Amino acid sequence: MVAIATDAALGLTNLDDEIVVDQLDLEGELPSWLGGSLLRTGPARWDLGQQTVNHWFDGLAMLHRFTIAGGRVSYANRFLRSKAFEAAKDGRIGLAEFGTDPCRSAFKRVVSLFDPGITDNANVNVARIMGKWVALTETPMAVAFDPQTLETLGVERIPATTGGLAHPHGDDGRALSMGVHLMGRPAYRLIEDDRVVAKLPVRRPAYIHSFGMTERFAVLAEHPYTVNPLKLGFGNRPFIENFRWQPADGTRFVVFDRHTGEHVGDWRADAFFVFHHVNAFEDGDDIVLDLCAYEDPEIVHALGLQRLRSGAGVPQSHLERFRLQPGGGVQRTRLCEEPFELPRIDYGRVNGRPYRYAWGTGARTDFFDTVVKVDVTTGETLTWAEGYPGEPVFVGRPGRTEEDDGVLLTVVLEPDRGASSMVVLDAATLTEVARARVPHHVPFGFHGQFARA
Repeated sequence: MVAIATDAALGLTNLDDEIVVDQLDLEGELPSWLGGSLLRTGPARWDLGQQTVNHWFDGLAMLHRFTIAGGRVSYANRFLRSKAFEAAKDGRIGLAEFGTDPCRSAFKRVVSLFDPGITDNANVNVARIMGKWVALTETPMAVAFDPQTLETLGVERIPATTGGLAHPHGDDGRALSMGVHLMGRPAYRLIEDDRVVAKLPVRRPAYIHSFGMTERFAVLAEHPYTVNPLKLGFGNRPFIENFRWQPADGTRFVVFDRHTGEHVGDWRADAFFVFHHVNAFEDGDDIVLDLCAYEDPEIVHALGLQRLRSGAGVPQSHLERFRLQPGGGVQRTRLCEEPFELPRIDYGRVNGRPYRYAWGTGARTDFFDTVVKVDVTTGETLTWAEGYPGEPVFVGRPGRTEEDDGVLLTVVLEPDRGASSMVVLDAATLTEVARARVPHHVPFGFHGQFARA
């Protein structure tokens, strides 16, 4: 575990200001080929007045836009005007969140089985689905927004399911998601755009945040952090506190043919916990799955807001490879020793196929204090450490022939300045290319995407 230093506390402090800046102060020179917008979502208000939420994941969602054009960078930020945002205006959480639940009577808990009041507080990721930019969380409530003005446009409903929806895979203009239907007859669901293409019944569903995709298959890592669905309706605990760790059950890898929906088979391995998959591909008859593995789900509780703000330790994940072999064998290999999370790859070119490089955040002495580059074929690593960087989004140079020919865009909290910057790093060497300074801090968030001009 690593502790969170006092100077990182700013990243967990409310940001209430919404601003538009036509030109940020820029240090360095942007590549002439780089043009477009880095769009991000993340929690920005945890203290609501009468109530402070329980978990980092429960802060009200805010959108951020960094637009690069003509060698300049503009910036805007705006709260997502969701139902959850409106419901919290009286100073308390209004809809059930990941780790915070509104006070409900026993009657209302039973009623919630039929009308669960699912949150649309989309603070996890953004994606372009069916021609619209949407902000996503782990519920079927995707919130559309204008990528220029960041205006909230309304909810786009995905088939009744939850979990795994925050990390859809894009392929040939379609979005493929892996969800968990928790009520009635629980099942894992593979969803293409808004159509269910595969369904697998399950007695005790696992908490699912992401999944792997190869050219032929969708791969679900069902770790043994599972729930009795009835407890979600009849219990009085927040969503995630109903899940239980059963390590003796091990981890099951569930493989679907992503084109036909057929359940191809299952593979089993020792227990581990995972938020994020990195990549997956086929190697002959083997299926290779790379992900950020934790020993157990203690990370879920360690990211509770009070624990984070107190400077308590945070468990670390590592980049590991699972090779699913014919006959049911699973071979597990650690690809590097640096802690590794919030992974990115050259997605458009190598997702679902053999690849060489992955980038992510690491933590040597503090909370997400490092950008890490890993050569997954050799284990060689490079690091860049300054302030508190977020997820490094890869943007490739047009016409490139090398997988790491491009830049990384990462939003970095600068404690000395009490504010954040969008930092541009050379993806091959991790040397700093440019830095665009925001006049306020950007709270610690999760994911974003680059929309090319």
